[in-house]
Amino acid sequence: MDTEFKPMRSLIYVGVAKEEYRHKLKNWLYRYHIPDSISQFAPYVTKYAFYNALPVPPEGERFGAYNMQLTEHYWLINPMNPQLKIKAFTEFFPVDVLKWQGNIPDDADADSVNIEGDAARSSGGDNGMPPFIFAFIPFWWEEDFKGAGRTVEDGPNYRWQFLIQYPNGISLEEGDQWFYKKLVPAFKEMPEVNRFLTSRVIRDVNDCQFHRVIEMWFDGPEEWYRAAVEKGKSIERPHWATAEEFPYLKPKFQIASLFLTDIADSDNYSQYRGYITMR
Repeated sequence: MDTEFKPMRSLIYVGVAKEEYRHKLKNWLYRYHIPDSISQFAPYVTKYAFYNALPVPPEGERFGAYNMQLTEHYWLINPMNPQLKIKAFTEFFPVDVLKWQGNIPDDADADSVNIEGDAARSSGGDNGMPPFIFAFIPFWWEEDFKGAGRTVEDGPNYRWQFLIQYPNGISLEEGDQWFYKKLVPAFKEMPEVNRFLTSRVIRDVNDCQFHRVIEMWFDGPEEWYRAAVEKGKSIERPHWATAEEFPYLKPKFQIASLFLTDIADSDNYSQYRGYITMR
């Protein structure tokens, strides 16, 4: 059977449960995870990069802000294809990684957790902890609401990237009625918003729980705060809301955010040279 050519981009949101774990998680990512990943998927992934999360702005927690990094891949094929199941080496994925990321409790029994790479990344969400976020989206943005024609000469961007999931029982079509009629017009009119893009999540790849990814760009965190926190109060609350305040969604479960710069902190194919320690 031939493997289908299916170009996709993926977004993995990485948080750290507490500062006690940040250096441990970074050690695993750079010492083990990057080389494990490159050796496995280099033939069919064209870009593999880490973007460090910027500090969470005031009130960013209720927007489901993640505080570690975005991991980005550009796939040429569907990595969940059963043909890719047999691997010569199993990824080194200790159960502590899920604890450091806050996907399972600190006291979780290691024997009860499936820790074989991709399978482990479905952990969380049904155990009281936030789910591991692994969202597949199209290579290219599907819709452009504001800021077309912006170039790098227009200045550095403070990027707010976020994923939303409508509550159980609310379809993409029903949730999007609020998105297009209430959220989009409000942010398009805000002078603080320089760029505004969105795409649907390709949910059938790995049963990702989120429906949509959005990016808005600002001059900085103060402009984000004026737009999302202060002016966001005026956006009408939908009947299916699960929170009283905008964005009306449960943090980390129904909305997840990252605050980013324009460039990757590690473009792993071109910059990674191994785990070279400080002296």
